[in-house]
Amino acid sequence: MTKDLPNVFEGIVEVDETYLGGQMKNRRQKERLKLGKNRRGFGTIKQPVFGILCHQGKVWAEIVSNIEARDLHPLIERQVKRGSIVCSDTWRGYMGIAAKGYVHRLVKHNKKQYSDKRGGHINGLEGFWDT
Repeated sequence: MTKDLPNVFEGIVEVDETYLGGQMKNRRQKERLKLGKNRRGFGTIKQPVFGILCHQGKVWAEIVSNIEARDLHPLIERQVKRGSIVCSDTWRGYMGIAAKGYVHRLVKHNKKQYSDKRGGHINGLEGFWDT
């Protein structure tokens, strides 16, 4: 699945995380009782996945064990050229990336914002997760 991927993304890139796994209602009753109440996002039993999309349409995604800054920053540094514009939501795992040589543009979903009005958004990668 790494066909035609650049060694390093550059320019404007989107970064985002998601969780993969079936819905709790589709699990066996015995398993649902053992797992307890279903949670969304951080704290879920689903598998976290981190992805990077460049605006030319190429996507790189990797299963990760955690989505904190100590886990995501090294992946961004390995896959994205310094000086690039990194667009993300306000998840704490992305905070501090500007100090590592990137232009960091934030989209504040909690304020119903889906673009920073300067071309910064993560709609492409969020659409990729939905497919």
